Amino acid sequence: MDKNVEISMLCQIYGKLLTKKQFEYINDYYNNDLSLSEIAENNNITRQAARDNLKKGEHKLFEFEEKLNIMKKTLQQEQKIAEILYKITKIKEKSSDKQVAHILNEVKHELNCLV
Repeated sequence: MDKNVEISMLCQIYGKLLTKKQFEYINDYYNNDLSLSEIAENNNITRQAARDNLKKGEHKLFEFEEKLNIMKKTLQQEQKIAEILYKITKIKEKSSDKQVAHILNEVKHELNCLV
């Protein structure tokens, strides 16, 4: 997974656990596509201070994920759901029983609600 996408996802999951400034800088850098210079200018700090705060926040996000594994578990769950939906579609295509097709549609709907 691309580092920018990964950090953006981690920020959505664990962002509230960061300091206000760490969250703000990570959000600006990864989600709002601001440069370190722009973040520094907007916050009246040096570019190096913005970078340091950003790196500390990134480190914290990876630390939280290492301990809690929420993103990993979520991605695994989404992958399993996609596999189940694929299998349901295959069964539905091969089945001629309307009752089975109806049940499969209900299960498919419930799984789609989880994604």
